[in-house]
Amino acid sequence: MWKVKRTEDKDQIVLSLSGHLQSPHVNELQRVVMMEAARQDLILDLKDLKLVDQDVVNFLADCETSGASLRNCPAYIRNWIGTEQAK
Repeated sequence: MWKVKRTEDKDQIVLSLSGHLQSPHVNELQRVVMMEAARQDLILDLKDLKLVDQDVVNFLADCETSGASLRNCPAYIRNWIGTEQAK
């Protein structure tokens, strides 16, 4: 189970992700991110994200490459993204 909480911080939208986010959820999260990113700067707060898989890591890497910021990114996710980007 996972959830997303939307807040605003000045001219930025913050999407706080929590729980277990895996491949079957990527399409739904992608729709949310695309809607928000089209309007303002986007921050994905990963502080409460507990479990991800390869597809989620790829999605987060793509978000970052597209200009979104990853806030409070757990070290294991940051390392995994780095490994994928180095390939």
